[in-house]
Amino acid sequence: MTMTRLRTAAVAGGRGLYLSIVSLAGSITLFVLSVLSIAFILLGVGLFTTPVILTGVRKWATLRRYQAGQWADVRIPVPYRTFPSGLRTGVTGQVERCMLMLKDPATWRDLQWLLVDMTGGFISAIFAPALLLYWLYGWVLALGVWKPIHDAGGGEWYGFIHVTSQSTANQAAVLGTALLVVGLFANPHIVRGHFLLARTLLAPTTSMRERELALRVDRLTETRHDAVDSYAAELRRIERDLHDGAQARLVAMGMDLGTIEAMIDADPAKAKELLAKARQNSGEALTELRDLVRGIHPPVLAERGLGDAVKALALRLPIATEVDVELAGRAEAPVESAAYFAVSEALTNAIKHSGADRIWVDVHHTDGMLRIAVTDDGKGGASVGSGSGLSGIERRLGTFDGVLAVSSPAGGPTMVTMEIPCELS
Repeated sequence: MTMTRLRTAAVAGGRGLYLSIVSLAGSITLFVLSVLSIAFILLGVGLFTTPVILTGVRKWATLRRYQAGQWADVRIPVPYRTFPSGLRTGVTGQVERCMLMLKDPATWRDLQWLLVDMTGGFISAIFAPALLLYWLYGWVLALGVWKPIHDAGGGEWYGFIHVTSQSTANQAAVLGTALLVVGLFANPHIVRGHFLLARTLLAPTTSMRERELALRVDRLTETRHDAVDSYAAELRRIERDLHDGAQARLVAMGMDLGTIEAMIDADPAKAKELLAKARQNSGEALTELRDLVRGIHPPVLAERGLGDAVKALALRLPIATEVDVELAGRAEAPVESAAYFAVSEALTNAIKHSGADRIWVDVHHTDGMLRIAVTDDGKGGASVGSGSGLSGIERRLGTFDGVLAVSSPAGGPTMVTMEIPCELS
Protein backbone atom coordinates (compact mmCIF):
# COMPACT_ATOMS: atom_id res chain seq x y z
CA MET A 1 0.00 0.00 0.00
CA THR A 2 2.84 2.35 0.95
CA MET A 3 4.77 1.53 -2.24
CA THR A 4 1.66 2.12 -4.33
CA ARG A 5 1.07 5.50 -2.69
CA LEU A 6 4.73 6.40 -3.11
CA ARG A 7 4.62 5.42 -6.78
CA THR A 8 1.43 7.42 -7.35
CA ALA A 9 2.91 10.46 -5.62
CA ALA A 10 6.14 10.15 -7.61
CA VAL A 11 4.24 9.93 -10.92
CA ALA A 12 2.14 12.96 -9.96
CA GLY A 13 5.32 14.79 -8.96
CA GLY A 14 6.89 14.06 -12.35
CA ARG A 15 3.77 15.24 -14.13
CA GLY A 16 3.69 18.36 -11.99
CA LEU A 17 7.31 19.09 -12.92
CA TYR A 18 6.51 18.62 -16.60
CA LEU A 19 3.39 20.81 -16.37
CA SER A 20 5.24 23.57 -14.56
CA ILE A 21 7.96 23.64 -17.22
CA VAL A 22 5.64 23.59 -20.22
CA SER A 23 3.24 26.05 -18.57
CA LEU A 24 6.05 28.52 -18.15
CA ALA A 25 7.89 27.98 -21.44
CA GLY A 26 5.21 26.90 -23.91
CA SER A 27 2.36 29.10 -22.75
CA ILE A 28 4.50 32.23 -22.55
CA THR A 29 5.86 31.64 -26.05
CA LEU A 30 2.43 31.04 -27.59
CA PHE A 31 0.84 33.95 -25.74
CA VAL A 32 3.50 36.42 -26.88
CA LEU A 33 3.38 35.16 -30.47
CA SER A 34 -0.43 35.36 -30.49
CA VAL A 35 -0.54 38.91 -29.16
CA LEU A 36 2.12 40.10 -31.62
CA SER A 37 0.47 38.34 -34.57
CA ILE A 38 -2.96 39.81 -33.79
CA ALA A 39 -1.38 43.25 -33.43
CA PHE A 40 0.30 42.83 -36.83
CA ILE A 41 -3.08 42.28 -38.50
CA LEU A 42 -3.21 46.06 -38.91
CA LEU A 43 -0.04 45.78 -41.02
CA GLY A 44 -1.44 42.92 -43.07
CA VAL A 45 1.19 40.40 -41.99
CA GLY A 46 -0.96 39.13 -39.14
CA LEU A 47 -3.67 37.98 -41.55
CA PHE A 48 -1.31 35.20 -42.63
CA THR A 49 0.50 34.46 -39.36
CA THR A 50 -2.50 34.57 -37.01
CA PRO A 51 -4.29 31.44 -38.32
CA VAL A 52 -1.05 29.46 -38.11
CA ILE A 53 -0.27 30.58 -34.56
CA LEU A 54 -3.86 30.19 -33.33
CA THR A 55 -3.91 26.71 -34.81
CA GLY A 56 -0.82 25.99 -32.73
CA VAL A 57 -2.58 27.41 -29.66
CA ARG A 58 -5.56 25.13 -30.30
CA LYS A 59 -3.32 22.09 -30.61
CA TRP A 60 -1.55 23.10 -27.39
CA ALA A 61 -4.86 23.50 -25.55
CA THR A 62 -6.20 20.25 -27.01
CA LEU A 63 -3.08 18.43 -25.77
CA ARG A 64 -3.76 19.81 -22.28
CA ARG A 65 -7.38 18.63 -22.56
CA TYR A 66 -6.16 15.16 -23.44
CA GLN A 67 -3.69 15.12 -20.54
CA ALA A 68 -6.42 16.31 -18.18
CA GLY A 69 -8.56 13.33 -19.11
CA GLN A 70 -5.73 10.80 -19.04
CA TRP A 71 -3.87 12.01 -15.93
CA ALA A 72 -6.61 13.38 -13.69
CA ASP A 73 -9.94 12.20 -15.15
CA VAL A 74 -10.91 15.82 -15.77
CA ARG A 75 -13.00 16.08 -18.94
CA ILE A 76 -12.64 19.34 -20.86
CA PRO A 77 -14.88 19.61 -23.97
CA VAL A 78 -13.51 21.03 -27.22
CA PRO A 79 -15.64 24.11 -28.05
CA TYR A 80 -14.11 25.25 -31.36
CA ARG A 81 -16.43 26.12 -34.21
CA THR A 82 -15.93 24.13 -37.38
CA PHE A 83 -15.00 25.96 -40.56
CA PRO A 84 -17.78 26.09 -43.17
CA SER A 85 -17.44 23.72 -46.11
CA GLY A 86 -16.15 25.15 -49.34
CA LEU A 87 -13.78 27.63 -47.67
CA ARG A 88 -11.80 29.34 -50.39
CA THR A 89 -8.06 28.92 -50.89
CA GLY A 90 -5.39 31.51 -51.52
CA VAL A 91 -5.23 34.97 -49.98
CA THR A 92 -9.01 35.34 -49.72
CA GLY A 93 -9.37 32.01 -47.97
CA GLN A 94 -6.56 32.89 -45.56
CA VAL A 95 -8.28 36.14 -44.61
CA GLU A 96 -11.60 34.33 -44.11
CA ARG A 97 -9.90 31.70 -41.94
CA CYS A 98 -8.28 34.42 -39.83
CA MET A 99 -11.57 36.24 -39.31
CA LEU A 100 -13.44 33.05 -38.46
CA MET A 101 -10.87 32.13 -35.81
CA LEU A 102 -10.93 35.61 -34.29
CA LYS A 103 -14.75 35.56 -34.13
CA ASP A 104 -14.74 32.24 -32.29
CA PRO A 105 -15.16 32.90 -28.53
CA ALA A 106 -13.07 29.79 -27.81
CA THR A 107 -10.03 31.56 -29.33
CA TRP A 108 -10.14 34.30 -26.72
CA ARG A 109 -10.71 31.81 -23.94
CA ASP A 110 -7.58 29.99 -25.11
CA LEU A 111 -5.59 33.22 -24.86
CA GLN A 112 -6.95 33.85 -21.36
CA TRP A 113 -5.96 30.32 -20.43
CA LEU A 114 -2.41 30.87 -21.74
CA LEU A 115 -2.11 33.93 -19.50
CA VAL A 116 -3.38 32.03 -16.45
CA ASP A 117 -1.41 28.89 -17.30
CA MET A 118 1.94 30.69 -17.28
CA THR A 119 1.16 32.17 -13.85
CA GLY A 120 -1.40 30.31 -11.75
CA GLY A 121 -0.94 27.10 -13.73
CA PHE A 122 2.79 27.14 -13.12
CA ILE A 123 2.40 27.83 -9.40
CA SER A 124 -0.23 25.11 -8.95
CA ALA A 125 1.85 22.50 -10.77
CA ILE A 126 5.22 23.25 -9.15
CA PHE A 127 3.96 22.26 -5.70
CA ALA A 128 3.76 18.58 -6.71
CA PRO A 129 7.51 18.08 -7.39
CA ALA A 130 8.47 20.59 -4.67
CA LEU A 131 6.81 18.54 -1.92
CA LEU A 132 8.77 15.46 -2.97
CA LEU A 133 12.13 17.17 -3.45
CA TYR A 134 12.24 20.01 -0.91
CA TRP A 135 12.15 17.64 2.09
CA LEU A 136 15.59 16.35 1.10
CA TYR A 137 17.16 19.76 1.61
CA GLY A 138 15.81 19.87 5.17
CA TRP A 139 17.66 16.65 5.96
CA VAL A 140 20.81 17.90 4.22
CA LEU A 141 20.79 20.93 6.54
CA ALA A 142 20.26 18.69 9.57
CA LEU A 143 23.23 16.52 8.63
CA GLY A 144 25.59 19.45 9.16
CA VAL A 145 25.44 21.54 5.99
CA TRP A 146 23.77 24.33 7.94
CA LYS A 147 27.01 25.12 9.84
CA PRO A 148 29.36 26.14 6.97
CA ILE A 149 26.52 28.16 5.48
CA HIS A 150 25.96 29.93 8.81
CA ASP A 151 29.72 30.44 9.40
CA ALA A 152 30.03 32.01 5.94
CA GLY A 153 27.52 34.63 6.96
CA GLY A 154 24.51 33.06 5.28
CA GLY A 155 21.12 33.40 6.91
CA GLU A 156 19.60 30.16 5.66
CA TRP A 157 15.84 29.67 5.81
CA TYR A 158 13.97 26.42 5.38
CA GLY A 159 10.34 27.27 4.88
CA PHE A 160 9.47 29.44 7.88
CA ILE A 161 12.40 28.13 9.99
CA HIS A 162 15.54 30.26 10.30
CA VAL A 163 18.34 27.70 10.50
CA THR A 164 21.02 29.03 12.89
CA SER A 165 21.80 25.95 15.01
CA GLN A 166 21.64 22.18 15.03
CA SER A 167 18.33 22.42 16.84
CA THR A 168 16.74 24.56 14.13
CA ALA A 169 18.33 22.33 11.48
CA ASN A 170 16.64 19.34 13.11
CA GLN A 171 13.37 21.27 13.00
CA ALA A 172 13.96 21.77 9.27
CA ALA A 173 14.37 18.00 8.87
CA VAL A 174 11.10 17.42 10.73
CA LEU A 175 9.34 19.98 8.54
CA GLY A 176 10.82 18.33 5.44
CA THR A 177 9.51 14.96 6.53
CA ALA A 178 6.08 16.48 7.10
CA LEU A 179 6.18 17.97 3.59
CA LEU A 180 7.08 14.56 2.17
CA VAL A 181 4.09 12.97 3.94
CA VAL A 182 1.83 15.74 2.64
CA GLY A 183 3.17 15.16 -0.88
CA LEU A 184 2.41 11.45 -0.70
CA PHE A 185 -1.26 12.20 -0.10
CA ALA A 186 -1.70 15.55 -1.85
CA ASN A 187 0.27 15.25 -5.11
CA PRO A 188 -2.47 13.59 -7.22
CA HIS A 189 -4.94 16.22 -5.99
CA ILE A 190 -2.49 19.01 -6.81
CA VAL A 191 -2.19 17.81 -10.40
CA ARG A 192 -5.96 17.47 -10.59
CA GLY A 193 -6.32 21.02 -9.25
CA HIS A 194 -4.05 22.26 -12.03
CA PHE A 195 -6.36 20.73 -14.64
CA LEU A 196 -9.50 21.95 -12.87
CA LEU A 197 -8.05 25.47 -13.13
CA ALA A 198 -7.52 24.90 -16.86
CA ARG A 199 -11.08 23.62 -17.24
CA THR A 200 -12.55 26.85 -15.85
CA LEU A 201 -11.13 28.63 -18.89
CA LEU A 202 -10.93 26.00 -21.63
CA ALA A 203 -14.39 24.47 -21.17
CA PRO A 204 -17.29 26.19 -22.97
CA THR A 205 -19.41 28.45 -20.81
CA THR A 206 -23.20 28.35 -20.69
CA SER A 207 -23.42 31.26 -23.10
CA MET A 208 -21.00 29.48 -25.45
CA ARG A 209 -23.14 26.35 -25.30
CA GLU A 210 -26.17 28.43 -26.16
CA ARG A 211 -24.32 29.92 -29.12
CA GLU A 212 -23.22 26.47 -30.26
CA LEU A 213 -26.81 25.27 -29.95
CA ALA A 214 -27.96 28.22 -32.02
CA LEU A 215 -25.36 27.38 -34.67
CA ARG A 216 -26.55 23.79 -34.68
CA VAL A 217 -30.15 24.92 -35.12
CA ASP A 218 -29.07 27.13 -38.02
CA ARG A 219 -27.22 24.22 -39.60
CA LEU A 220 -30.19 21.90 -39.20
CA THR A 221 -32.46 24.57 -40.69
CA GLU A 222 -30.11 24.93 -43.66
CA THR A 223 -29.89 21.17 -44.18
CA ARG A 224 -33.67 20.90 -43.90
CA HIS A 225 -34.02 23.39 -46.73
CA ASP A 226 -31.45 21.41 -48.72
CA ALA A 227 -33.43 18.23 -48.04
CA VAL A 228 -36.67 19.84 -49.21
CA ASP A 229 -34.93 21.04 -52.38
CA SER A 230 -33.38 17.60 -52.91
CA TYR A 231 -36.71 15.84 -52.48
CA ALA A 232 -38.37 18.29 -54.89
CA ALA A 233 -35.64 17.62 -57.44
CA GLU A 234 -36.04 13.88 -56.88
CA LEU A 235 -39.78 14.12 -57.51
CA ARG A 236 -39.13 16.04 -60.71
CA ARG A 237 -36.64 13.35 -61.80
CA ILE A 238 -39.18 10.59 -61.12
CA GLU A 239 -41.85 12.49 -63.05
CA ARG A 240 -39.44 13.03 -65.96
CA ASP A 241 -38.35 9.38 -66.00
CA LEU A 242 -41.96 8.21 -65.95
CA HIS A 243 -42.94 10.64 -68.71
CA ASP A 244 -39.99 9.88 -70.99
CA GLY A 245 -39.76 6.17 -70.25
CA ALA A 246 -42.49 3.90 -68.97
CA GLN A 247 -45.34 6.31 -69.79
CA ALA A 248 -44.18 6.72 -73.41
CA ARG A 249 -43.92 2.96 -73.84
CA LEU A 250 -47.37 2.40 -72.32
CA VAL A 251 -48.89 5.02 -74.66
CA ALA A 252 -47.19 3.39 -77.64
CA MET A 253 -48.45 -0.03 -76.50
CA GLY A 254 -52.02 1.35 -76.24
CA MET A 255 -51.81 2.72 -79.75
CA ASP A 256 -50.50 -0.61 -81.04
CA LEU A 257 -53.37 -2.46 -79.34
CA GLY A 258 -55.86 -0.07 -80.98
CA THR A 259 -54.32 -0.75 -84.39
CA ILE A 260 -54.37 -4.50 -83.71
CA GLU A 261 -58.04 -4.34 -82.81
CA ALA A 262 -58.82 -2.60 -86.11
CA MET A 263 -56.86 -4.96 -88.35
CA ILE A 264 -57.07 -8.32 -86.58
CA ASP A 265 -59.66 -9.57 -89.11
CA ALA A 266 -58.28 -7.87 -92.20
CA ASP A 267 -54.56 -8.67 -91.73
CA PRO A 268 -53.96 -11.28 -89.01
CA ALA A 269 -50.22 -11.56 -89.83
CA LYS A 270 -49.67 -7.83 -89.33
CA ALA A 271 -51.79 -7.92 -86.17
CA LYS A 272 -49.59 -10.74 -84.83
CA GLU A 273 -46.47 -8.70 -85.57
CA LEU A 274 -47.90 -5.69 -83.71
CA LEU A 275 -48.83 -7.94 -80.76
CA ALA A 276 -45.21 -9.05 -80.47
CA LYS A 277 -44.12 -5.42 -80.52
CA ALA A 278 -46.69 -4.54 -77.83
CA ARG A 279 -45.45 -7.41 -75.67
CA GLN A 280 -41.87 -6.16 -76.06
CA ASN A 281 -42.95 -2.62 -75.09
CA SER A 282 -44.73 -3.95 -71.99
CA GLY A 283 -41.60 -5.86 -70.93
CA GLU A 284 -39.39 -2.78 -71.42
CA ALA A 285 -41.89 -0.59 -69.53
CA LEU A 286 -41.86 -3.08 -66.64
CA THR A 287 -38.04 -3.08 -66.60
CA GLU A 288 -37.93 0.71 -66.54
CA LEU A 289 -40.47 0.82 -63.70
CA ARG A 290 -38.38 -1.66 -61.71
CA ASP A 291 -35.23 0.40 -62.30
CA LEU A 292 -37.09 3.52 -61.24
CA VAL A 293 -38.32 1.88 -58.03
CA ARG A 294 -34.83 0.53 -57.35
CA GLY A 295 -33.46 4.07 -57.67
CA ILE A 296 -36.00 5.34 -55.13
CA HIS A 297 -35.52 2.57 -52.58
CA PRO A 298 -33.64 -0.61 -53.53
CA PRO A 299 -35.61 -3.76 -52.63
CA VAL A 300 -32.52 -5.37 -51.06
CA LEU A 301 -32.23 -2.36 -48.74
CA ALA A 302 -35.83 -2.74 -47.58
CA GLU A 303 -35.64 -6.51 -47.25
CA ARG A 304 -32.13 -7.19 -45.92
CA GLY A 305 -30.82 -3.91 -44.56
CA LEU A 306 -27.92 -1.55 -45.17
CA GLY A 307 -25.08 -4.06 -44.93
CA ASP A 308 -26.38 -6.42 -47.61
CA ALA A 309 -27.50 -3.50 -49.79
CA VAL A 310 -23.97 -2.06 -49.77
CA LYS A 311 -22.52 -5.50 -50.54
CA ALA A 312 -24.94 -5.87 -53.45
CA LEU A 313 -23.94 -2.41 -54.66
CA ALA A 314 -20.26 -3.35 -54.49
CA LEU A 315 -20.82 -6.46 -56.63
CA ARG A 316 -21.99 -4.29 -59.53
CA LEU A 317 -18.91 -2.04 -59.52
CA PRO A 318 -16.18 -2.30 -62.16
CA ILE A 319 -13.47 -1.95 -59.45
CA ALA A 320 -12.63 -4.64 -56.88
CA THR A 321 -14.43 -3.54 -53.72
CA GLU A 322 -14.14 -5.07 -50.26
CA VAL A 323 -17.02 -4.46 -47.83
CA ASP A 324 -16.74 -4.98 -44.07
CA VAL A 325 -19.99 -4.65 -42.11
CA GLU A 326 -20.47 -4.84 -38.33
CA LEU A 327 -24.07 -3.96 -37.49
CA ALA A 328 -25.95 -5.52 -34.58
CA GLY A 329 -29.33 -4.42 -35.92
CA ARG A 330 -31.01 -2.04 -38.34
CA ALA A 331 -31.34 1.71 -38.31
CA GLU A 332 -34.56 3.50 -39.17
CA ALA A 333 -35.53 3.33 -42.84
CA PRO A 334 -34.79 7.03 -43.62
CA VAL A 335 -31.32 6.73 -42.06
CA GLU A 336 -30.58 3.52 -43.96
CA SER A 337 -31.72 5.12 -47.20
CA ALA A 338 -29.57 8.23 -46.63
CA ALA A 339 -26.56 6.10 -45.73
CA TYR A 340 -27.03 3.82 -48.75
CA PHE A 341 -27.23 6.64 -51.29
CA ALA A 342 -24.34 8.45 -49.58
CA VAL A 343 -22.19 5.33 -50.00
CA SER A 344 -23.42 4.98 -53.58
CA GLU A 345 -22.41 8.56 -54.35
CA ALA A 346 -19.01 8.12 -52.68
CA LEU A 347 -18.35 4.96 -54.70
CA THR A 348 -19.46 6.68 -57.90
CA ASN A 349 -17.02 9.53 -57.22
CA ALA A 350 -14.21 7.06 -56.56
CA ILE A 351 -14.86 5.20 -59.81
CA LYS A 352 -15.15 8.37 -61.91
CA HIS A 353 -12.32 10.46 -60.52
CA SER A 354 -9.86 8.51 -58.35
CA GLY A 355 -8.25 6.15 -60.84
CA ALA A 356 -8.20 3.57 -58.05
CA ASP A 357 -7.55 -0.15 -58.43
CA ARG A 358 -9.26 -1.12 -55.20
CA ILE A 359 -11.91 0.26 -52.84
CA TRP A 360 -12.65 -0.61 -49.23
CA VAL A 361 -15.96 0.08 -47.48
CA ASP A 362 -16.26 -0.21 -43.70
CA VAL A 363 -19.70 0.03 -42.06
CA HIS A 364 -20.09 -0.24 -38.29
CA HIS A 365 -22.07 1.19 -35.40
CA THR A 366 -20.58 2.30 -32.08
CA ASP A 367 -21.41 4.79 -29.34
CA GLY A 368 -24.76 5.65 -30.91
CA MET A 369 -23.13 6.56 -34.21
CA LEU A 370 -23.34 4.86 -37.62
CA ARG A 371 -19.85 5.23 -39.10
CA ILE A 372 -19.06 4.50 -42.74
CA ALA A 373 -15.63 4.83 -44.35
CA VAL A 374 -15.05 4.56 -48.10
CA THR A 375 -11.34 4.30 -48.92
CA ASP A 376 -9.63 3.99 -52.29
CA ASP A 377 -6.00 3.70 -53.40
CA GLY A 378 -6.39 6.31 -56.13
CA LYS A 379 -4.58 9.55 -56.89
CA GLY A 380 -6.20 11.62 -54.11
CA GLY A 381 -6.96 15.32 -54.29
CA ALA A 382 -10.66 15.02 -53.51
CA SER A 383 -12.32 17.89 -51.62
CA VAL A 384 -15.73 19.05 -50.52
CA GLY A 385 -16.58 21.94 -52.80
CA SER A 386 -19.53 23.64 -54.39
CA GLY A 387 -21.12 21.42 -56.99
CA SER A 388 -19.12 18.29 -56.17
CA GLY A 389 -20.65 14.94 -55.36
CA LEU A 390 -19.16 15.14 -51.88
CA SER A 391 -21.14 18.33 -51.24
CA GLY A 392 -24.30 16.42 -52.09
CA ILE A 393 -23.32 13.72 -49.60
CA GLU A 394 -22.71 16.36 -46.94
CA ARG A 395 -26.16 17.88 -47.51
CA ARG A 396 -27.79 14.44 -47.45
CA LEU A 397 -26.12 13.56 -44.13
CA GLY A 398 -26.81 16.99 -42.67
CA THR A 399 -30.53 16.26 -42.80
CA PHE A 400 -29.94 13.67 -40.07
CA ASP A 401 -27.37 15.78 -38.16
CA GLY A 402 -24.63 13.69 -39.73
CA VAL A 403 -21.15 14.83 -40.72
CA LEU A 404 -18.73 14.16 -43.54
CA ALA A 405 -14.92 14.18 -43.34
CA VAL A 406 -12.57 13.80 -46.30
CA SER A 407 -8.88 12.92 -46.14
CA SER A 408 -7.37 12.95 -49.61
CA PRO A 409 -3.72 14.05 -49.87
CA ALA A 410 -2.15 14.35 -53.28
CA GLY A 411 -1.11 10.90 -54.40
CA GLY A 412 -3.77 9.24 -52.26
CA PRO A 413 -5.19 7.36 -50.59
CA THR A 414 -8.62 8.96 -50.22
CA MET A 415 -10.83 8.24 -47.22
CA VAL A 416 -14.38 9.55 -47.05
CA THR A 417 -15.79 9.14 -43.55
CA MET A 418 -19.49 9.57 -42.81
CA GLU A 419 -21.16 9.60 -39.38
CA ILE A 420 -24.89 9.63 -38.61
CA PRO A 421 -26.21 9.60 -35.04
CA CYS A 422 -28.77 6.80 -34.72
CA GLU A 423 -29.75 3.74 -32.73
CA LEU A 424 -30.08 0.23 -34.08
CA SER A 425 -33.18 -1.88 -33.53
